[in-house]
Amino acid sequence: MSVLKKLFYILKPFIPRKLQLYLRRKLIISKLPKYKDIWPILKGSEKKPGYFKGWPNDKQFALVLTHDVEHKKGYNRVLKLLELEKNLGFVSSFNFVPERDYKVEPDLLKAIKENGFEYGVHGLYHDGKLFSSKQEFLRRAEKINSYLKDWNTRGFRAPAMHHNLDWIGALDIDYDMSTFDTDPFEPQPDGVGTVFPFWVENKRHHSGGYIELPYTLPQDFTPFVLLKHTTPEIWIRKLDWLAANNAMVLVNVHPDYIDFESTGKNYEEFDVKIYIGFLKYVKSKFEGKYWNALPSEISAYWKSIIYK
Repeated sequence: MSVLKKLFYILKPFIPRKLQLYLRRKLIISKLPKYKDIWPILKGSEKKPGYFKGWPNDKQFALVLTHDVEHKKGYNRVLKLLELEKNLGFVSSFNFVPERDYKVEPDLLKAIKENGFEYGVHGLYHDGKLFSSKQEFLRRAEKINSYLKDWNTRGFRAPAMHHNLDWIGALDIDYDMSTFDTDPFEPQPDGVGTVFPFWVENKRHHSGGYIELPYTLPQDFTPFVLLKHTTPEIWIRKLDWLAANNAMVLVNVHPDYIDFESTGKNYEEFDVKIYIGFLKYVKSKFEGKYWNALPSEISAYWKSIIYK
């Protein structure tokens, strides 16, 4: 982690949240012209791996819905979001922070699984320091592994999309979701340049490696909270491009940032109608053409085709 990033996380608790968002919004708006050719679509990232012959049952593309649960507010909305997706005919995965301002109850994990959804581990504390040094990461990895075991899951995503794919190999996982195809507005903006999963060969990992699942649609926070978009157009435009290229459509939507009542009162939330509109668009335009898979299913499938 750079000196500037370390300084940011030291100062962050003392900067009012509204001021943080205002400054980030101004910064992103100023950079949009510079990045228009690489975000939200990076040409060349659609190149298919040589071993990839298509998705199961001849589906045109894979659709993976994921959610990072940041705070207690988001935790209390998990079942509401689950029911919304279930009623529309979708399944998704929730990632929980083991040690923050909410306690992950076994009954909630059970309800998620019983409904055909799944869950994973989202860092440990969400304090921006997980990758501050290799020693610190490996120390925390022991506790993360204990949560992976206790929760009976093998999926991980790091907070703030920080990542070091070598160090992540110390986790007892089948898949990681801490990267993206292209996103110059992330704190660690090094995209992996592909809209497909890929195998990370890793000597630290007990199986010699794991599957990496990059997100391929912009995270909700940037377009809808920072840039204040009021429609899912940015998602729909890229979805159409990803579908045309038989890619993996993976999105990260935070229950913390969804205004379920469409009140418009919270500066840090976006209208639930945006997400509903996106899901309804997927369903109407691509009915029967997509594989709405859980991350574990994508991981298992990708591993099977690599070793065919």
